[in-house]
Amino acid sequence: MERLDKILAGTGRWSRKEARELIRAGRVAVNGATAAAPEGKYDPAASFTVDGEPVSGQRLVYLMLHKPAGVLSATEDPRQSTVLDLLPPHLRRVGLFPVGRLDKDTEGLLLLTNDGPLAHRLLSPRHHVDKTYFVRVQGRITREDVELFAAGMTLRDGLVCLPARLEPLEGEGEALITIQEGKYHQVKRMMASRYMPVVYLKRLSMGPLVLDETLMPGSWRPLTPAELAALAAL
Repeated sequence: MERLDKILAGTGRWSRKEARELIRAGRVAVNGATAAAPEGKYDPAASFTVDGEPVSGQRLVYLMLHKPAGVLSATEDPRQSTVLDLLPPHLRRVGLFPVGRLDKDTEGLLLLTNDGPLAHRLLSPRHHVDKTYFVRVQGRITREDVELFAAGMTLRDGLVCLPARLEPLEGEGEALITIQEGKYHQVKRMMASRYMPVVYLKRLSMGPLVLDETLMPGSWRPLTPAELAALAAL
């Protein structure tokens, strides 16, 4: 149980002082009843509204973002736009960070959350969480490439890669690549080691999360209950 003003301030939308003013003005309801005092204590999982608009009191936030090309997978940068700049102001104040990084020119699925333990489970190689990408390269993907990826590769620059799945598609130079790591520029470096520069890269899935193709690049949405349950089962 937590103080109501603390719960509202924890959403990032209001300061503690602003939350107290809203409550005293009778603009806040909990489970359908107008809240009487800022110091009242409630379960953060209760139903909250401010001016009739639902507000989640839960402090952990989980967002699916369709990352566009041209923005950094970072929380802040003094010179360039980051993925957090795509969010409304109140969501920039609750400690969100991207789970894993996509290169500036790479598109696709990016999970934004403030749940550190979940991020660790998704990113740690020992948890063997698959990450699948659509890739388009210059060149022709061969059976030998598929076999080398499956066996695990040591690249010319010394990077040792765990076994990965390379699935050629019908389009010339197009494939799906599934890895269980997220080393720096890994997919690009793996393809470059086979003399096939990457010209387009898009992450389609991470573990049980699959990119919602109804999300336009730059758009985001909260995870669904089913998606949250799937992540909790990892």
